[in-house]
Amino acid sequence: MLHLFIQKCFFSLAIITIPAFAFSQTNNDSLLSVATLQNVVSYALRHQPVIQQSQIDETITGNTVKSKLAEWFPQVNFNYILQHNFQIQQAIIGGNAVRLGVENTSIAQFTASQFLFNRDALLALRSKGDVLTQAKQTTESRKIEVAVNVSKAFYDVVSTKQQVRVSAENIHRLEKSINNAFQQYKAGLVDKTDYKRATITLNNTKAFKQANEELLKAKTEYLKFLMGYPADAALELQYDTLQLEKEILLDTLQKASAGNRIEYRLLETQKKLQEANLKYNEWAYLPNVSLNGAYNLNYLNNDLGKLYTNNLPNSFAALTLSFPLFQGGKRKYNISTAQWQLKRTEWDITALKNTVNAQHASALASYKSNLANYTALKENVALAQEVYDVINLQYRNGVKTYIEVIGAETDLRTSQINYYNALYQLISSKIDVQKALGQISY
Repeated sequence: MLHLFIQKCFFSLAIITIPAFAFSQTNNDSLLSVATLQNVVSYALRHQPVIQQSQIDETITGNTVKSKLAEWFPQVNFNYILQHNFQIQQAIIGGNAVRLGVENTSIAQFTASQFLFNRDALLALRSKGDVLTQAKQTTESRKIEVAVNVSKAFYDVVSTKQQVRVSAENIHRLEKSINNAFQQYKAGLVDKTDYKRATITLNNTKAFKQANEELLKAKTEYLKFLMGYPADAALELQYDTLQLEKEILLDTLQKASAGNRIEYRLLETQKKLQEANLKYNEWAYLPNVSLNGAYNLNYLNNDLGKLYTNNLPNSFAALTLSFPLFQGGKRKYNISTAQWQLKRTEWDITALKNTVNAQHASALASYKSNLANYTALKENVALAQEVYDVINLQYRNGVKTYIEVIGAETDLRTSQINYYNALYQLISSKIDVQKALGQISY
C-alpha cells in the first residue's frame, strides 16, 4: 500500500511539474527578446519547418544507410512450428500403403546466414559517405535559402518602419505649418488658401502613413512566417540605421566560382552517386555468395500429450552461389540508363557553371545600379532638407509664398522615402551578390 501511495504521489507531481517545465522551455525558446538580424536568422534556422524537416530527413537517411549496412552482419533467426496432420500422406511400398509421418509434429529451428558478397550491400558500403553528405548538403542549401529570404524580409520591414517614422515627422512638421498659416490668415497677412493647402498635404501624408502602417503589419507577419515565429507573439526588430549604411559596401572585383556554391557541391555529390549506381548495374553479372546454416529440433508423435518426449534433431551448413544467367537484356538496359543519368548530371554541372556566371553578373549590375541610386538619393535628402529650411524661413519673413513651402516639403518627404527604399534595394542586391558568390553558408 505504501508503495502504491508513493507511486500515485510521484505521478501527480509529474503531471504538475512536467508540463510547466515544458512550457517554460518552449516559451523561452519560442520568443525573441532581442530581435537583431543575427538573432532573427538564427531563430529561423532553429524553427523553420523546412529546416526541421530537412534535419529529420538527415536522420532518416542515416538510419537507412545503417539498415543497409546491417546486411553485412550475420542474420540469426528462430522459427517455431506446431502442426497437426488430419490426413497423413501415404506411399505404396512393396505393394502396401505406408504412412509417411505422424499426426503431430513440432519444429524449433535456429538459422544463421552470412553474406559473403551481395551487390546491394556492397553499394551501400561504398556510397554511404556520399549519401550522408548529400543529406547534409541538402540541409545546408535550405538553410542558405531561409537565411537569404529572412534577411531580405528583415530589411524590408526595417525600410517600411523608417518610412512610417518619416511620415510621423512630416505630420508633426505639417501640423506646425498649418498652425502658422492659420495664424497669418487671422492676422490678415495671407489668404485662407495657404492653410487649406497645408491641410490637403497633411491629409495626404496621414493617409500615406496609415497605408505604410498596414503594409508594415503584413510584412512583419510575412517575416514571422519565414522565421517559424508564433503568429500571435510580438516581434520588435532592433537595428542601427548607421550600421546598415556601413554594411552596404561590397568588393565588386570578386570573381564568381561555381565551386563555392552549395548547388555545385550537391551536383558533385550526385555525380558520385550516379557513378556508384553505374558500378552497381555493371556488377549485375556477379554472383550472390552466402553461408547458410540451421539447427532443427524435430518432435514427432501420434500422441499430442507425448509430442515433446522424443527429439529427432538435424542440422546443416551450406554455401550458396546464385548466378544470373539470362535476364532478357535487363542488365544491358540498366547500365545504359545509368550511363545516361551520369551524362545528364555532367550537363547539369556545366549548366550550373554558366548560370553562376550569369547570376553573378546580373546581381552585380543590380548592386552597382542601386549603389549609384542610393548615393544620389542620400545627397538629395540633405539638399531637400536644406532647401526646405531656407524656403520655410523665407516664408515666415514674407519673402516666399506658401505654395513654395508646400513644394519644398513635398520634395523633402519624397526624397526621404526614396532614400529608404534605395537603402533596402541596395542591401537586398548585396545579399544576391553574396549568394551568387557562394559567400553565404551554414
